[in-house]
Amino acid sequence: MTFRIAADALVLFHLSFILFVVFGGLLVIRWPALKWLHLPAALWGALVELAGLDCPLTRYENLLRVRAGGAGYGGGFVDHYIVRAMYPEGLTRGIEYALAAFVVTINTVIYVYIRHTAASRLNDGR
Repeated sequence: MTFRIAADALVLFHLSFILFVVFGGLLVIRWPALKWLHLPAALWGALVELAGLDCPLTRYENLLRVRAGGAGYGGGFVDHYIVRAMYPEGLTRGIEYALAAFVVTINTVIYVYIRHTAASRLNDGR
């Protein structure tokens, strides 16, 4: 039971990390110091998709599930809804490239906005 709970918790952390990679730039607008966490995370997320790497968290999730007596991603709320969203059926290299492009594009737009806003404040004397 403990390994199953740990695996579910790791999946939730993994999902949180993915959301931070994609949308963390929005948090940087409010808390600029977060850029030192977000930029490396976003680069890692894009690298994993572009290079076709397995995230280490995936390996640990599966190890915990096996230790819990399972065979990987089985049943339950976390497995059914969150894991399937993170690892959809039919995930191809083309889709992984598109995901990487999405991560890079959305974060580039956000960071250009942040830079533009900061420059505007300097020019306005704020």
